[in-house]
Amino acid sequence: MLGTVLLLLALAKTACPNPVSVASRRAEALKKLLEVFGMEDPPAPPAHFKQPPQYMVDLFNTVANADGVTKNPDILEGNTVRSFLDKTHGEEMRFLFVLSSVAKNEKILTAELHLFRLWPRVTDGPKRHHFCQVSVYQVLEKDKPDTPGGKKLLAARLVSLQTSGWEVFAITPAVRDWTEDESSNQGLLVTVQGPGGSLLDPPPLQFASGRGHHESKKPMLVLFTDDGRRGASLPTAGFPGGSHMAGMTPLVSRSTRSLDRLQPCQRHPLSVDFEEIGWSGWIISPRGYNAFHCKGSCPFPLGENMRPTNHATVQSIINALKLSEGVSSPCCVPDKLYSINLLYFDDDENVVLKQYDDMVAGSCGCH
Repeated sequence: MLGTVLLLLALAKTACPNPVSVASRRAEALKKLLEVFGMEDPPAPPAHFKQPPQYMVDLFNTVANADGVTKNPDILEGNTVRSFLDKTHGEEMRFLFVLSSVAKNEKILTAELHLFRLWPRVTDGPKRHHFCQVSVYQVLEKDKPDTPGGKKLLAARLVSLQTSGWEVFAITPAVRDWTEDESSNQGLLVTVQGPGGSLLDPPPLQFASGRGHHESKKPMLVLFTDDGRRGASLPTAGFPGGSHMAGMTPLVSRSTRSLDRLQPCQRHPLSVDFEEIGWSGWIISPRGYNAFHCKGSCPFPLGENMRPTNHATVQSIINALKLSEGVSSPCCVPDKLYSINLLYFDDDENVVLKQYDDMVAGSCGCH
C-alpha cells in the first residue's frame, strides 16, 4: 500500500497539467498515506512552540535511528507510547491526566507516573531523615480523597532524600479503570511519610508541579499500549512492480521501462519528506525517511544473488521453457521489511511515539 501512495504523490507532482487534477490526486495520495499511519486527519500542529518531554525524545533515540527506522523491534512493549502532562497545575500533590486521545481499541500494557524529585529541604537535629515513604493513590471520591473509601493504594516505596531526579511509579490498574469508564478518572494523590508511616510536616520531599517549574520537570503520565496494528506477511503485490499497479499508467517512457528490465532486481532509494507533504508541523521526528523500493528484472536462470524463493525458481523455469501459457516471470519485490517510528503531537498536543510495521524495504528478491 505504501508503494501505491508514494506513486500517487509522484504522479501528483509530475503528471497532470490541470491544477485541479493535480490537487485532487495529491489530496487522494495524502489521505491514503494517513491511512497507512492509522489516522483519518492529520493532527493540528501546536498553537505555540512546544518542547516535547525529554523522556519521549530519549525513548525515540533509543528505539530508532535518525531516520526513524527501528533499531531493535523488541525494545518497545506494544507499538505505541503516549505521554500526558498534568492538568491540575496546582502546588498540592494531586494530579489529573486527560486520556481522551487513547483509542478504544488500544490495549493498556503499562502505565507509569513520572514525578521529578526536587532537592530536599535541609533539616537539622534529631528530626533529620535519610528516607521517606512515597505513596501513590487512585482517587475514588474527588472531594473525599482522605477518607478510607476515598482512595486506593497503587504504589508505595522508600525514596532517598540525598538526591534529586525522576521517580517512576507503576499505576496500570488505575489507567485501565479510567479508559474503561472516563467518569471514574478523579486523578491521583501522592503522600510523603516518614519511614515509620508518620506524616511529616512540612514534608522534606517535594516533587515538581505543573506550576512554577520548568517544562522538562512537569509531572507526566506515560502509557505503553498496543493498537493491534501489525504488518502482514510479505506479499508479491502491493509494492512498485507488483500486480497492484495494473490499471495505473506510470509516466515513464518505453525506453526507460526496457532499461529497467535489463537491470537486475535490486533496491533503490525512495525518499519520504514530511516537510514537503506539509506534515512537519506535527511530526517531531524524523523529518523524513527512505522507504526504498525494488526494481529490476528476474531473468532465467535465477541466481542466489537475486534471493529467489523456491516458488520463484520454479515459476522462472516454467516461464522460460514455455511449459504453461500465461505464466509470467517472477517479480522484483521486497523480501525483508523494517518498521519505522514517529514521534509526534496528537490533537491534544500530547506527544506520542508510535511504531509502524513494514514501512522500509530492507532488501529485494525475486518472488
